[in-house]
Amino acid sequence: MSETLLNETLPSETLPIAVAMSGGVDSSTVAALLVRQGHRVVGMTMQLWNQRRLPELSNEGATGRCCSLDDVYDARHVAEQLGVPYYVVIFERQFEDQVVKPFVAEYLAGRTPVPCTLCNNYIKFDRFLEMADAAGAHQIATGHYARVRHNAQSGRYELLRGVDHAKDQTYFLFGLTQAQLARTLFPLGELTKPEVRELANSLELAVAVKPDSQEICFVPNGDYAAFMSAYLKENGVEAARTEGEIVAEDGRVLGHHEGVHRFTVGQRKGLGIAAAEPLYVIATDPKTQRVTVGSNHDLLRERCFVKDVNWISIAGAEGAVRAEVKIRNKHAPAAATLRTAGEAARVEVVFDDPQRAVTPGQGAVFYDGDVVLGGGWIE
Repeated sequence: MSETLLNETLPSETLPIAVAMSGGVDSSTVAALLVRQGHRVVGMTMQLWNQRRLPELSNEGATGRCCSLDDVYDARHVAEQLGVPYYVVIFERQFEDQVVKPFVAEYLAGRTPVPCTLCNNYIKFDRFLEMADAAGAHQIATGHYARVRHNAQSGRYELLRGVDHAKDQTYFLFGLTQAQLARTLFPLGELTKPEVRELANSLELAVAVKPDSQEICFVPNGDYAAFMSAYLKENGVEAARTEGEIVAEDGRVLGHHEGVHRFTVGQRKGLGIAAAEPLYVIATDPKTQRVTVGSNHDLLRERCFVKDVNWISIAGAEGAVRAEVKIRNKHAPAAATLRTAGEAARVEVVFDDPQRAVTPGQGAVFYDGDVVLGGGWIE
C-alpha cells in the first residue's frame, strides 16, 4: 500500500474506517456519509471473481451482476469524488475455495446452498477485516441494511434487522461473530432504500441512479446448472451421469431428468412433465438420482433440524426458546419453538403452523422481533 500504515497505539477516533465499496449506490452512500460526518475513510473493493472465466456462459444480456470491472470503475470514481484513498483487494482464490467450491458441492449433493452467506462469513467479514487491519483501520463499514447495538446487560453485540424490512439483509449475516460485530458499522440500517437514493442524489454521487445488483456474482442470469457444468469442465472433472427418474410420492414414474442438481425443493417450473394439477419438487436424492414431486400440500413440514448454529444476540438456547424463523430470504418469519438437539450448535425447530418448502442447505435464521438470535443450516 502506498499509504504509511497507522500506529496501532493511536486513539481509535484518529484511525480510518475501511468501507467495503462494491461500486453500487448503497456502499457509495456509506462512504459519503462517513466522510460528511468527519471520519477518515479508506475505500476498498473486493475483487472476488474473474468475470472473464467460463466464456461459454457469457451473455450480453446478463444484468444485475456485482463484482464486474464496471463496478470497480464506479467505486474508484466515487472514491475520487470523495477524496479518499482507494484500493482493490484480490480475494479470488479465497472466494473460490470458500464460496464457489462449497456451492458446487452442495448442489451436487442435492442441497440448495446460500453463497452470499458463505461470502459474508468467510470473505466480507473475515478476510476484509484482515485487510482493514493492514490499512490501520479500527472499524469496517458496509452497505448492508442491518443494525448493530451493544447490550450492556448481557455484554453481547446484537444484530438487528434493518428499519427497511423490504431491504433487510440479516438473513445473510447470521454467521457473524461477536468480534466481527464489535468492529462493524451498518450506516444504512436506520434508512429506507428511497432515503438512500435521495441521499446519494443530494451528495451528487455518480452512482445515485445505478440499478441494484440482483444475481449471484459468478452465476450469469441465475443458471446454476449451466455454471456447474462449465465450472466442472474447466477443472477437468468429467460430469457423472446424473440422469434419473421423476417420481410421485407413491413411486410412480412420471418422467426423466438430466440431473438432480437442476432441481430444488419447492420448484414448480421446468419439471418437464405434464400433469392435471400443479406439481412441485418435494425432495431430491443424489444417491438414487430420483426427484420426487407432489402437490403444494405435500411441501408442508412441521419441523426441521438446523446444524452449525451460530448464536449472536444470545449465548445459546436453554430449554425451549420461542422465536420467529426465516427459512428463505423472502420468507415471512414463522413462529416456532427452538430446542437444542444433542449439542449447542444443533437445533430442532418446531413450527406453530407447517411451513412450505423447508429446503436442505438453506439458512434458518431465528428472530425475536427485530433482534437476530442466531441461525444455521437446514439439514
